[in-house]
Parts: sequence; structure tokens; C-alpha cells
Amino acid sequence: MLALNRNWVFAIAALAQCKLATGSIDEVIPLEEQAIRISPRDPSIVVFYHDIGIVHLLQSRTDEAIRWLENARAAAPAHAIPHAWLAAAYALKNETERAAAELAEARRLSRDNRYSSIAQLRTKLHVVPKIHELFETTYFVGLRKAGMPDD
Repeated sequence: MLALNRNWVFAIAALAQCKLATGSIDEVIPLEEQAIRISPRDPSIVVFYHDIGIVHLLQSRTDEAIRWLENARAAAPAHAIPHAWLAAAYALKNETERAAAELAEARRLSRDNRYSSIAQLRTKLHVVPKIHELFETTYFVGLRKAGMPDD
């Protein structure tokens, strides 16, 4: 589809998410930044910001992750996912009170019990082993530090 329209924001963002899930994370940020440039007021901007934040966290750039995840939270405060990722990022920075507050908000906003445990989150994770490993060493470590149990 991008061959037909290089500026189709939905296709660019979808490609970025595919790159994230399949392990080509170095390609995610440029794609999401392109989507933001093309459509800075897009209703899905929370996803663009969130994906950039995820990549930064998976690559242990916690300060950058927090900046982008805070943008995602501000764009869609009622979405649970940015709060959960912020909980992990704040916990990795040893900001335990902020981490616990974000985790509590993620749990409150979630329509299911995905934030009840790491095991529950793992059931929702559909990524290649390389990315799963990065989740284990960043996101899940941070969530544990924020107070999420394993089971």
C-alpha cells in the first residue's frame, strides 16, 4: 500500500508495529516520526508516541522512553497501556512512587486483568524471541520493581 501512497499514515504506523513485533526495532522510530510529521493531529498519535517510547525502553534509553510515553499518556490519558509502560520506566529509574501510581492507574483503566501479573501480560505478547528477551530484561523487570507480581 505504501507503494501507492507514501504518505498513508495508517500504513506507515502499521509497518512500524510490524517492525517492532518482528525484531527490526531500529526501523520503528523513523517510521513513527514520519507518521507524526505527516499527521501531527492524528487520532492515533498515542500509538505513534507509545511505539517510540517502547523502542527507547527496550534499548535501555529510559529518559527518552519516559519523554515519549508521557506524550502518549497526555494524548490519551484514559488508555491503560502508556501508564503501564511508564510504570516500568519510572521503576527502572528508581522512582518507585511514580511507578506504583502509574501501575495502579493502568490497572484501574484496563478492561481486563492483564496488569495483574507478569504471567498475564506474557499471554498477550506476540513478538519474536529477540523482542521477547528485551521485554524480559526491561519492561518486565520494571513492572516487577513497580510492584507487579510474577503470577
